[in-house]
Amino acid sequence: MIFSASFVLLLASCGPKWTEKEREGFNLITNEGGQSLGYSPESGVTILTVDRLAFKDLNKNGKLDPYEDWRLPAEERASDLASKMTREQIAGLMLYSGHQRIPGGGFGAGGTYGDKPYDESGAKPSDLTDQQIEFLTDDNLRHVLITTVESPEVAARWNNNAQALVEGLGLGIPANNSSDPRHEAESDEEYTLGAGGTISRWPNSIGLAASFDPALVKQFGEIASKEYRALGIATALSPQVDLATDPRWYRFSGTFGPSPELSIAMSKAYIDGFQTSPGEMEIAGGWGYESVNAMAKHWPGGGTGEGGRDAHYGFGKFAVYPGDNMETHMRPFLEGAFALEGGTGMASAIMPYYTISFDQDPSGENVGNSFSKYIIQELLRDKYGYDGVVCTDWGVTRPDAGMAVFGQTPWGVEDLTEAQRHYRILMAGCDQFGGNNDAGPVLEAYDMGVQEFGEDFMRARFERSATRLLMNIFRVGLFENPYLDTEETNNIVGNPDFMDAGYQAQLKSIVMLKNKDGVLPLEKTTRIYVPTRYVPASQNFFGQEIPARWEDPVSKSLLGEYFMLTNDPDSADVALVVINNPDNGRTAGYSTAEAEAGGNGFLPVSLQYGSYTATEARDPSIAGDAREQDVLNRTYKNKTVTANNVTDLELVLTTRKEMKDKPVIVVLKMSNPTVVSEFEKVIDGLLINFNIQDQAILDIISGATEPSGLLPLQMPANMATVETQMEDVPFDMQPYVDSEGHTYDFAFGLNWNGVIQDERTEMYKPAGKIMTGN
Repeated sequence: MIFSASFVLLLASCGPKWTEKEREGFNLITNEGGQSLGYSPESGVTILTVDRLAFKDLNKNGKLDPYEDWRLPAEERASDLASKMTREQIAGLMLYSGHQRIPGGGFGAGGTYGDKPYDESGAKPSDLTDQQIEFLTDDNLRHVLITTVESPEVAARWNNNAQALVEGLGLGIPANNSSDPRHEAESDEEYTLGAGGTISRWPNSIGLAASFDPALVKQFGEIASKEYRALGIATALSPQVDLATDPRWYRFSGTFGPSPELSIAMSKAYIDGFQTSPGEMEIAGGWGYESVNAMAKHWPGGGTGEGGRDAHYGFGKFAVYPGDNMETHMRPFLEGAFALEGGTGMASAIMPYYTISFDQDPSGENVGNSFSKYIIQELLRDKYGYDGVVCTDWGVTRPDAGMAVFGQTPWGVEDLTEAQRHYRILMAGCDQFGGNNDAGPVLEAYDMGVQEFGEDFMRARFERSATRLLMNIFRVGLFENPYLDTEETNNIVGNPDFMDAGYQAQLKSIVMLKNKDGVLPLEKTTRIYVPTRYVPASQNFFGQEIPARWEDPVSKSLLGEYFMLTNDPDSADVALVVINNPDNGRTAGYSTAEAEAGGNGFLPVSLQYGSYTATEARDPSIAGDAREQDVLNRTYKNKTVTANNVTDLELVLTTRKEMKDKPVIVVLKMSNPTVVSEFEKVIDGLLINFNIQDQAILDIISGATEPSGLLPLQMPANMATVETQMEDVPFDMQPYVDSEGHTYDFAFGLNWNGVIQDERTEMYKPAGKIMTGN
């Protein structure tokens, strides 16, 4: 039979406008002029052809539902899907998992694989743990917090396994995986031009702030978002836009510093970089396949803990406002995270901090921010119009287990049951429960709402949160294609261009504070002495023991590429001493032993190395807890502490004596502002390292790169000015003046020509300040 050319064309015009190819672990469908679809044939999902285009039949009912139609707006799809979900499915959507390693699962002993530990199971590193399968299947959880991964390829395969599992369940809602910041550099890594890595390495937030360059921060967001999506991560639990107005806060280095103006600019750039998909990667409104939801934190600002203490612990649960300055702490949210320049408009999610914003609620109630209707519903939602996702910080619904126990933070509602805490959070206006894998308490909270307000009210309340949560999954294209091509992942994550961009940013984060007589840069023929450093025993943030050790603070092989090495200070031309800022320990500001001995347990948080007695501390404290098992007056007046690493100060002073009148250069690895008066006058050079690669520091010291970083903070003159500053007020300390007459104030830094004065110092100087070198 012979068909005419016109008949053949007619048949072609009536056929499907999509093609399908098999990929590793999934099938990929390309719609002509539409969205590409990824699905697992093993999930039971089939493909519908409507108007000659392909759609996934996620709920397997044989027809195209609005939520399955990628042509519709995300909000319409989310609303439709929310209306179809059972209360059990919505409760699961409200969960945000505890930290998950790949492989290994949760913290501690980790997860199991077929009831066996990973090392004994024979499982692949990309397999799901028994516990992950359980919370994805039985608890309907769809938000997974990922920590360490064995490799980018393993992360991609784990993602595909997880997505194939949930695609075959119920309504086919994909997993929205997330991460805390994961791009920070390791000091002993070596960068080689043209080499790739496991992920690009950048300064931390305070290091990015030291560049005073929002365009650099936006570039970081653009690159990091591509790497996140290639790892299967679609939500970033960042940025931390808290104003770090108290220099003692443990989480200072995760912020952009105390400046409202700099933090606003950096927050905008960071979120725009993460959330905006360019060109053909855009789906709608700036969102698309390279977008990563940014969860800005911590509303309404977490940097005002009394005495600088942190709210991961009961001894730090109160945020105080002696300067009546709470509105300033909201500015990085209101003028930054909620006022983006890109098409996405605002950060898609917000995380409140653990703290009780003490005496800020006009009703007089003092509860943790996530439990506070005033902080969430009345301020964030009603007054400031935020309608995105609000997710609690991790562990706020867990029971209080003592003053110095990590991660169990039901502040202000310690006497409620776990289910009652969930109910308080929902009624306060939050949508999601950080660190909870179990839907049971959420369903109990639903029943409490039904009892108080009726079924219709509570159903509507659940659907409102579900719609917000689903919007963040729809807008980034996960319903269309949540799967990853492992070859593409390997080509994207840590590629040479991204590695180079991160390294250049590290160089821009380095701040030179002192360069007496132009001792820097050093010639390659310089004989350099780098003393070994004693690292005292400590605990990490999660309480794991770290034994004491001696270390070479910089790799000798790396040093040898730059200078001539010697172990003899007498034969050295210059000494390079590498130290960390003063360390107050994991439970900075509190001692269980002191409490058990009859004291109140509260101690100063010191920013100097040597012995410090808090003669200027307030008494009584602003905030306290009158319950019998707690402490009402949390003063530490006249108590004395010494930094755990006072040996770092001793190392500098000893090296000074060994070198006699020859130059001593100090590299200070800094996460908090530091009182340098204990050693500055006896050294010749001082560089601030915001925890970047040693190689970047050596590129500055050797003159390969000129320093350009500026202090994104104030360096206090002494602990008296730290003690008398107000926790909620920026720039209210007396800054240190060095032996050269330079003032270590916000936006100070040196290059080879002297004090840096440029458009950055002019743009971001605090009102009323004249930025000079002395």
